[in-house]
Amino acid sequence: MPEWLVLTLAMVAACVVVIAVTFVRHRRVSDDEDPSETPDVIEYMTMWIGVVYAIVLGLAIAGVWEARSVAQDHVQAEAQSLHEISERVRVYPPGVRDRIREDVDAYVGHVVTTEWKAMADKGEVTERGDELLERLRVDLTDHRPASDFEAQAYQPLLDQMAAADQARNNRAGSTGATMPGVVWFGLITGAVVTVGMVFALQIRRTTRELVLAGLFSALIAFLLFLIWDFDAPYSRGIAASAEPFLRLFPDAGG
Repeated sequence: MPEWLVLTLAMVAACVVVIAVTFVRHRRVSDDEDPSETPDVIEYMTMWIGVVYAIVLGLAIAGVWEARSVAQDHVQAEAQSLHEISERVRVYPPGVRDRIREDVDAYVGHVVTTEWKAMADKGEVTERGDELLERLRVDLTDHRPASDFEAQAYQPLLDQMAAADQARNNRAGSTGATMPGVVWFGLITGAVVTVGMVFALQIRRTTRELVLAGLFSALIAFLLFLIWDFDAPYSRGIAASAEPFLRLFPDAGG
């Protein structure tokens, strides 16, 4: 199901629930109830519950957005390190240089065409990617510099190899959800309490109050959906992309 459809259904459902509860409550309320006599303490509690929940939502959105940005940084660091290896290896003999560049291209091609889908679907990197990166490491480290010029390039190449390996490990560690289950429990419970406090104010069945209550509940549904969408950095709608690989290795996409 498309994510925009999920969002639309969630917002519509939130509005429908609030309006339905309002109508049911209005049917069961006694004739002598006066909505204007809501105790001041209830209004005070409703205001502070809304403020606290808004702060919690803001922190949650900031947290998942930062996790997504960090995940994108891992991709950029990995792609840049591999690009540096591919460029700096030109000081090596043609046979060694071409073999290492082929290793880089094979690894990047696998990441872009196969591993990225596995990250989105299963939340994990592939064993084949580990094998291709290990083959690159072996070909890079097994070469013995035959001149001072090659020797000067050898250690920087190993440093870039280590940086690429670290970036891959970081990317693998960022594939899953970033929000713990207990946080989701708090967010959903807080949403129910916050929307439920609207009924404590004894809202009436006027068009203005129903529209405002519906929009309020739809806004909370939208913010929860936004957190859920950001929660998996490499999948769903607004996710970290493989664009750094494609920009530095234009032929990697096939």
